[in-house]
Amino acid sequence: MAEVRYISTCTIAPPASHDESTQRIELTPWDLHMLPVDYIEKGLLFMKPTPQQGKEQRDVINLLKTSLSRTLHHFFPFAGRLATRLHDDNTTSFFIDCNGAGAEFIHASADITMASILDPIYVPRIVHSLFPLNGVINFQGKFQPLLAVQVTELIDGIFIGCSVNHTVSDGTSFWHFFNSWSEICRGGADHISRPPILKRWFLDDTQCPIRLHVPNDEQFTRRYTPPLLEERVFHFTPEKIAGLKAKAKAESGRDRISSLQALLGHIWRSVTRVRCLHADQEISFPLPIGTRSKLHPPLPEEYFGNAIQMGVATAKAGELLEGGLGWAAGLLNEVVVSHTDAVARESLESWVKNPKLLTVDGVIGASYGLITGSSPRFNVYGNDFGWGRPVAVRSGAANKFDGKLTVFPGQEEGSVDVEACLLPPTLRSMADDAEFMHAVTS
Repeated sequence: MAEVRYISTCTIAPPASHDESTQRIELTPWDLHMLPVDYIEKGLLFMKPTPQQGKEQRDVINLLKTSLSRTLHHFFPFAGRLATRLHDDNTTSFFIDCNGAGAEFIHASADITMASILDPIYVPRIVHSLFPLNGVINFQGKFQPLLAVQVTELIDGIFIGCSVNHTVSDGTSFWHFFNSWSEICRGGADHISRPPILKRWFLDDTQCPIRLHVPNDEQFTRRYTPPLLEERVFHFTPEKIAGLKAKAKAESGRDRISSLQALLGHIWRSVTRVRCLHADQEISFPLPIGTRSKLHPPLPEEYFGNAIQMGVATAKAGELLEGGLGWAAGLLNEVVVSHTDAVARESLESWVKNPKLLTVDGVIGASYGLITGSSPRFNVYGNDFGWGRPVAVRSGAANKFDGKLTVFPGQEEGSVDVEACLLPPTLRSMADDAEFMHAVTS
């Protein structure tokens, strides 16, 4: 397959009239525990604009650059850098230095069609090359941009890939930024309909800045090396999802099982089945739980930063398979329902007393069966930059390991796409799993 050719790289800063150089944003426990892992990498595939739409290719690149600068006026932390301060007790605190250093913008091209990305059963490797800052971890935001964009011209399309530092933003804030950028680009105005709330939220008795014992940089540079993996996008229609939800509720007797919990329970059972695990093998399914709506009072959706905590469902392989879909979905439901305001606050208090940083090699990659990322609730297909809705969404190589599920909304209202990253034999066996594939639409 063709390779990506890099045409130009430049720095995009907020408008000159915007100066936040004196502002620093302290990082919360939600932010800090992301320091050792990769950036968020998500991108959108569009059909190429036509002259009839009033947009030549060169004009599109310039338009994306100028609209990105105007968007950074509202999301100016993305134009800064991470910074540290060493304290007298040999602890270190981290903050966002809003110095206006700017975001990176890469213009690239590749002699491939949209079909060469969308048609193969497995996601082609070139997709990973459509994202900038591959291999960069969040801690390196001290000297790497906190936001980087790569716009790659294809034969018949455009791919806009974004990489953002995960200590600065979670998925909710990432798509809020993406939505705002497309809104400014499409409408030509400087204002946005949903301004971000940039003030970080801390428990009332938290002493800021939060200090960490960081003896050296080794824990931030140690890299998890995954085995050879493949990725496949499974599409689930609203009708198939509704069927899974009805089955899960009927089997479990739980009326509050969500569509997503039923879908993830279905996938969890299939992966467990085709992995041929011993019946007594204990397996876990960590679930990232958004805490904006869990807190009392809740944080607004426009809260900019991380607001995610992890819950974990655990079962033995034999129990999971024998218990049926209702039992599996019920376990996931219990984890989400039990994550209350009190639990969220207690978790934050505990973390401040004994900080633990998230690591892929020591925690996720080796210890868990599956883990999800992203959400079907994000407004992915509303990102119209002025020449139409996206055709597809894809993720980069960041934070990929055997068992990573990235969940996106599908193009059809109510549908869901699940990008499964697994060992090749596992993915092949899932395609032969009749119970699983009955819910999948090619």
